[in-house]
Amino acid sequence: MTTTTIDLAVQKSVRRRRIRQEWGRPWLYLPLSGLLLLMVTPFLWMLSGSFKPEADIRKIPPDLIPTRPTLTNFQELFGSLDFTRMFANSVIVALAVTAGNLIFCSMLGYALAKLEFRGQRAVFTVVIATLMVPGLVTFVPLYVLVANMKLTGSLLGLILPFLATPFGVFLMRQFISTLPDELIDAARVDGCRELAIFWKIILPLTKPALATLGIITFLGSWNNFLWPLVVAQNESQYTLPVGLALASSGQDFTRFGILLAGAVVVLLPVTVVFLLFQRHFVAGIATTGLK
Repeated sequence: MTTTTIDLAVQKSVRRRRIRQEWGRPWLYLPLSGLLLLMVTPFLWMLSGSFKPEADIRKIPPDLIPTRPTLTNFQELFGSLDFTRMFANSVIVALAVTAGNLIFCSMLGYALAKLEFRGQRAVFTVVIATLMVPGLVTFVPLYVLVANMKLTGSLLGLILPFLATPFGVFLMRQFISTLPDELIDAARVDGCRELAIFWKIILPLTKPALATLGIITFLGSWNNFLWPLVVAQNESQYTLPVGLALASSGQDFTRFGILLAGAVVVLLPVTVVFLLFQRHFVAGIATTGLK
């Protein structure tokens, strides 16, 4: 068999493989499109319902597209809430908690991954064990601790207990452990102190993990409802989820229009944050823990 014949056979084989792939893709895209539609439907319903009158929201069967679009729900939402203050509270708490996790979790993750000290394994075991404890188990002791420190009714009481989390420490430790030790050893030979190594070498290399931790922490803090509801003592310390729940709940019924409009408003900032850091988020999830 000549070389030309072999090349033709290879080209035909590649062509047939491409045809099979092209014909097989629709069968792959079809179920994925169905799953995507299933996941997006609640968000579409939320967006559609925010522009409907209350009677149309309760209509059976429901209409996905508003037949009588209105901005009444948003007007009542901004009129019934001190929206500016609650939005500012949510932003302050979410940003402070996120910044604290990025700083403290990365510092402890670096210590557990690259430094040798007595009790290192014990500390890491405690971090892993803490991950297994449900948050509701520690809710009451944490509230008692905050109350004894006289931090209830203040934004500091909403921020301080969550400045570092076991998940953040574990995530940063796993990512930093993948960095080569030679970089740190070379910096030590050049006379860099540990703080300078952490700030100038470790942090720039951990941007994907920091973005992942930042997005997850920001989402959790922004959507947190139970802790601000219990710790905040008056409306001036309420965050958006708490204020929205109180504004949409009547004495005998729930005002779904205001609730859906508020959900749209609350969803916008976290969507923007995710879109801005999506590339780093995916990279951090894909590379964390790999050697």
